[in-house]
Amino acid sequence: MLELKENDVILFQGDSITDGNRGRSSDLNHVHGHGYQYIIASEMYADNLNKNIEVYNRGNSGDRICDLYGRWIEECLNLKPTILSVLIGVNDIVFNWNNNSGSDPERYEKIYRYLLDEVKEKNPETLIVIMEPFFGDKEEPELDAFFKEHIGGYQKAAKKIAEEYGAVFVPLQDLFDEYAQKTDVFNLLWDGVHPTTCGHQLIARRWKECVKPALEKR
Repeated sequence: MLELKENDVILFQGDSITDGNRGRSSDLNHVHGHGYQYIIASEMYADNLNKNIEVYNRGNSGDRICDLYGRWIEECLNLKPTILSVLIGVNDIVFNWNNNSGSDPERYEKIYRYLLDEVKEKNPETLIVIMEPFFGDKEEPELDAFFKEHIGGYQKAAKKIAEEYGAVFVPLQDLFDEYAQKTDVFNLLWDGVHPTTCGHQLIARRWKECVKPALEKR
C-alpha cells in the first residue's frame, strides 16, 4: 500500500520511458501513459480514496536533461508537486552518439542540481525520487559499446545527487542485469532502452520498494 497525505501532488518527469505514450487530451484512460508510472498511479489512487490526491505524468519523449530544464516552470514548478519522481539521462547519450548534442555527465549533474534547487526553493518538503538511467542491449555493437562506456557517468551523477539532496534513489541497472540472467534482455527492454510490459512492472516494483519507506516517514 502506498499511503499518501491529503492533497498530495505526485509528478512523474522524464523522457519517453516515463512518457509512455501518454495522452495529451482530457481522456482519463490515457493521461498517465502506459508504463511504470501508470502502474504506480493506479495503486496510489486506489490506496488513497477521498484524499484529493493528484498524479501527473509530464514525461516527454526524446527529452535530454536540458529539455527538462526548458519546460521546468510550466510542467513542474507550476504543478507544485509534493512528490517528484525523475528519470532522465538516456537521451543525453543518444544525442551525443548522433550529433554530440547531449550533456556530458558533468553538465548533466549541473543542470540536475539546478532543477532540484528550484523545486526545493518552492517547497523544501518535497519528496524527491531520482531514478537511475539504465541500458540493456541494442544489438548494434558500436552503439552498445558507446552506451556501456558512457552510461556509468550518468548513473554515478544521479546517485550522487540523490545522496546530497536527501532524495530517494531508485537503482535500476542491477535490476535489469539480474533479470537478463533469467530471460532474454529483449523480453525486458524491447529495443535495449524502452521497457516491455514486463520491464515496466519490474520498474514499478522497484520504485515502490524504494519509495514506500520514505512515504511512511513523512
